[in-house]
Amino acid sequence: MPAERIKLDPEAPDSDAVQRVAKAMADGAIVAFPTETVYGVGTTAANEDAVNRLRDVKGRESTQPFTVHVASRPWAERFVPPLEGAALHLVRKAWPGPLTLIFPLDDPKETDIGGQLGEEGFRAVYGLGSVGIRYPQDAVALDLLAAADVPVIASSANVKGQQPPVSGDQISDDLAERVDFVLDAGPTRYRKASTIVKLNGKNFELIRPGVFDERIVRRLATVHILFVCTGNTCRSPIAEGLCRKMLAERIGCEIGELEERGYVVESAGTMAWPGHPASPESLEVLRARGVDAHNGRSQPVGIDLLHTADHVLTMTANHAEQVRSISQRDAHKVRMLADGDIGDPIGGPLAQYEAVAQEIESALARWLDEVKI
Repeated sequence: MPAERIKLDPEAPDSDAVQRVAKAMADGAIVAFPTETVYGVGTTAANEDAVNRLRDVKGRESTQPFTVHVASRPWAERFVPPLEGAALHLVRKAWPGPLTLIFPLDDPKETDIGGQLGEEGFRAVYGLGSVGIRYPQDAVALDLLAAADVPVIASSANVKGQQPPVSGDQISDDLAERVDFVLDAGPTRYRKASTIVKLNGKNFELIRPGVFDERIVRRLATVHILFVCTGNTCRSPIAEGLCRKMLAERIGCEIGELEERGYVVESAGTMAWPGHPASPESLEVLRARGVDAHNGRSQPVGIDLLHTADHVLTMTANHAEQVRSISQRDAHKVRMLADGDIGDPIGGPLAQYEAVAQEIESALARWLDEVKI
């Protein structure tokens, strides 16, 4: 019997219809549904018969897993160990979105979901000792997955040898005759497959470029931290140097390895002249803490720096106000490093620089704990 085709408004899908299909999916129905990339076909991994039916639809062997589809980050975290490194950065910045992440696992049975699935469902999720997860950015998909409230596995909605459909009317009659429902919300947003990235410890490997190319993935996998003061020769260079040291200690790497671990730390000034070195006193308090910042040079805050940064930490409230005025688009990234203004030590004795360094160090420790780095 052909699938029941349900036409939906992609921006405001019929809630009752989606709820009905989601309940059927939770009970084992096979459903073709839109995402922002291509249409998928999926079912619950908690139903052994449904898993076998989906394998028949896709022509997949029992050893080949499917991609898990989730409607929230908490759901994704039920399939994997605690996130860290590139995985954490990508999840924070690219989900929901057109990115499939493959997580390697030492013991899938120790995950929340891994210990609950039957034999067929376990192979469909963790068949290769890893799990691929998609958190789509599509209203219909998210409503469906959230309402189903079960571990959903899916693949592209095409039979072997055909191209993945990017609109509901591209779903072939061959596939439609073998599934229970087709949710048709018209053309997908990107009309292109998701990017697939395999996580590898602290780093990643691009398996398949899609909506995101390697340049975009690398940018998403990197955390950019920007410290801002006035002239970029005293407070912000001290903050930059101390942040590098503290990050390296927390991650367990050398300071020079931070970038390959996915962290870029910079500093700038609201009134900085380009190319000036940090003050001798700033360099001295950093050297006393094992940080060599001798090669740093001042730079002004600009649009490009703000667009690239994930976190913009200022020394005073006035700095924060000035930076927000440069780019309203990036205003949400800006905050003061400490609870109050950190005073400018310029022209003061070394002891004043030392006091500022201690204040910055304490504020950095609190901030790094807060953002869980």
